Amino acid sequence: MRPNDFVKAYLPYALETEAATGISAAAILAQAALESGWGEKAPGNMFFGVKDPDKGKTGKGQLIVTTEYLKNPNAHHLFPEVISVVWSDKFNKWKYTVRDWFRKFDTPAGSFLEHAHLFLKNPRYAQAVANGKDPERFFREVQKAGYATAPNYADVLIAVARTVQRNMPSEFESANAGDADFSMLPGEEEMWMYMPHSESE
Repeated sequence: MRPNDFVKAYLPYALETEAATGISAAAILAQAALESGWGEKAPGNMFFGVKDPDKGKTGKGQLIVTTEYLKNPNAHHLFPEVISVVWSDKFNKWKYTVRDWFRKFDTPAGSFLEHAHLFLKNPRYAQAVANGKDPERFFREVQKAGYATAPNYADVLIAVARTVQRNMPSEFESANAGDADFSMLPGEEEMWMYMPHSESE
């Protein structure tokens, strides 16, 4: 899905989340775009990589292959299944390819709503929500709060947010896009580490 098509399809959900949280719709769409590969990888309508704390016991979870970056090579106990652990010179951390429990949703709206509740209910994201109108500051705080283990998570999201803003209708945030740093946009290979994967990939 092209960025323009992604924004058209999911902007209504992002605007509802913005109304509920005060977090910029562009920031919400950027996170959804990155975590789902512009909507191409959203199994079970999962757009934000929200983990399932019930580990599938309620029927609202799904086991998904994902990538995590950790300082410890002996953290196998954190995941239901570890596929591989290799050292990453790029990030100076251990790259885990694992199968872990994530939430699944009946509709995209359910995923966007759950994402809003996550930020509002969890105090560790309070500083991020306080800076929610500014995508760059919001993503810096989200990374500090530990939303994802990828060390460059905030930088990549900021670049994606600028692309999103350039594709938003003029009455919204496109005027605030600034200069998009296209060098920070992840390529197809790098997108792999942010997205869920099917069993066959």
